[in-house]
Amino acid sequence: MIKLFAAANHYIETSDWKIIAVLKFCLISLGILLGMQVKEEARKPVRIGAASVFFLTYIPLMAKFYRSFKEV
Repeated sequence: MIKLFAAANHYIETSDWKIIAVLKFCLISLGILLGMQVKEEARKPVRIGAASVFFLTYIPLMAKFYRSFKEV
C-alpha cells in the first residue's frame, strides 16, 4: 500500500496541468456513467459519449501511472 501511495505521489509530481485536466475529464465521465438520471430515450447517446471520453482518457492515464509505478 505504501508503494501505491508513493507511485501516486510520483505520478502527480511528474504531471503537468494538462494531465490533471485529462484526469478530471476521465473522472467526470465516469461520474456521468454512474449517476445518469436522464430519460430512457436519451440514455444511449449520453452513455456512449461518456464511455468514449472515459476510455479515451483512462487508457493513457493508466499507461503513465504504470510507468510511474515501476519507477518507484
